[in-house]
Amino acid sequence: MWTACRGLKFLILLSLALWSLACGGEAPSGPGAESTSKEASRAGSGGVRLTIVSGSENKSLEPLVVEYGRQVGADIEVRYQGSVDISLALENGRNADFDAVWPANSLWLVLGDRHKVVKHEKSIMRSPVVFGVKKSVAESLGWVDKSDLRVNDILAAAEAGKLRFAMTSATQSNSGASAYFGFLSAMAGSPDVLSIEHLEDKEVRDQVRRLLKTVDRSSGSSGWLRDLVIQSYDRFDAMVNYEALVIEANQDLESRGLEPFYAIYPIDGMTIADSPLAYVDKGSKRKEELFLGLQEHLLSPTVQASLGAFGRRTGLLGLDAGSMDRTVFRSDWGISPERVISPIPVPEESVVRAALELYQTALRKPSLTAYVLDYSGSMRGDGIAHLKTAMGTLLDKEVAQRYWLQPSQDDVHIIIPFDGAPRAVWQAEGADSADLRVLLNKIRSAEAGGGTDIYEAVGEAVEQIGRYENRLADFFPAIILMSDGKSKGSLEQLETQFRTSSFAYDVPIFSIAFGKADESQLEALADLTSGRAFDGKKDLVKAFRAAKGYN
Repeated sequence: MWTACRGLKFLILLSLALWSLACGGEAPSGPGAESTSKEASRAGSGGVRLTIVSGSENKSLEPLVVEYGRQVGADIEVRYQGSVDISLALENGRNADFDAVWPANSLWLVLGDRHKVVKHEKSIMRSPVVFGVKKSVAESLGWVDKSDLRVNDILAAAEAGKLRFAMTSATQSNSGASAYFGFLSAMAGSPDVLSIEHLEDKEVRDQVRRLLKTVDRSSGSSGWLRDLVIQSYDRFDAMVNYEALVIEANQDLESRGLEPFYAIYPIDGMTIADSPLAYVDKGSKRKEELFLGLQEHLLSPTVQASLGAFGRRTGLLGLDAGSMDRTVFRSDWGISPERVISPIPVPEESVVRAALELYQTALRKPSLTAYVLDYSGSMRGDGIAHLKTAMGTLLDKEVAQRYWLQPSQDDVHIIIPFDGAPRAVWQAEGADSADLRVLLNKIRSAEAGGGTDIYEAVGEAVEQIGRYENRLADFFPAIILMSDGKSKGSLEQLETQFRTSSFAYDVPIFSIAFGKADESQLEALADLTSGRAFDGKKDLVKAFRAAKGYN
């Protein structure tokens, strides 16, 4: 089994070996030889700097990229952003603060490259988006070795209560978007390509809405979703995720003596993450040459062969069975390299945008969100201003639409401002602009002052969500907590309340740290309900957007 550490070592050693082959000699060794190699390379390259914005699924490959830059005397930096943020940043065209992009799917290049500055796009590796189902559950459903399983079979199992699964948001994460487009295509009868007419078909909408209603938990990140289903192993039967992440999850589960997932490939809604690496043309020939060298390096036969150890598929179509390590691509996990996979094509840009709009405003499972907002005295000045701006990003429909976070008609918005105690409870339901504006005006008119007690405020949020207890399964419930200080009280007092509740542990807390917040307190609250802690100290607005993307 490959551990992350061994994988990183392998890639670094591999890149050194490749450099040796390219230079016709041995890789440099020893401090003096390394320094000489660097100086010689820089003399030819001039120390060019290349910045790549990538999806987080490529983190394990960063050492290979950075080492290639070192060997040619260039500084290559890799930053990580979500699919939506990569797409939005591309809208800046030549003013984007990066030189290349490496998202999970070309879909996000289609959406973001409005100024047509992206060039040299090539897929580096691929990974199908699959249903990873616990093998015992797959066996009970008759899905093991079933070659003609359809999306409607998954819908039937989920509606019958035989399958509890999690997937990422289609408007925040590529794996969720890919699965969603697969669902649309399957319910539309597997057309050559999705069209606006398919999106307007009432039967297609109703079937996709029914399937999305059965999703048990949402997420804004594919990697975090993998970690969640491992951490909360008994709660979920399945996840929708990349084949590569199902492989990683299985390696982890087997090391713990737990049952692995079995990969399910629906024949009528198959999608693939094609991991395109592309250049953002700002007119620099030297950067372009460096980029092309890196791209050629990543596509070289030796590097391509090595990617299989990480569960990535390579080859002309990304489905080259001959290059796949059977200790990684295991048939007992349902992963068959010989399986013929026919992915749906990416629709036209107008159809993509319309489909994502439809998901966010009409088809997804609605959100029940309690925002617990710190109005303590330490928030005076910039803190409270950033808080109000962040909430405007979520409650102002025009602004929220830019980030694919606009509300649906069935969403519930609960606002609990607090200092040393909860101050009030403000609420609105649905997507009516006037109602949301009233809510936002209350948030903007309140002033900071007083102490800090996050525990009592979270307890109030649980009470408010409890009013929906009888239909909680109809929502993605969540508490989004923001604080900039150290709270009085203790986690134990809140846990007492949780132990008497039939639902509190099922409501994730997404905590956001700002200013001088006690991060340990916020992380403990997130851990209490398998939530997540976000760092809002540099960009509170972005942290709020990220947290909201998880429900």
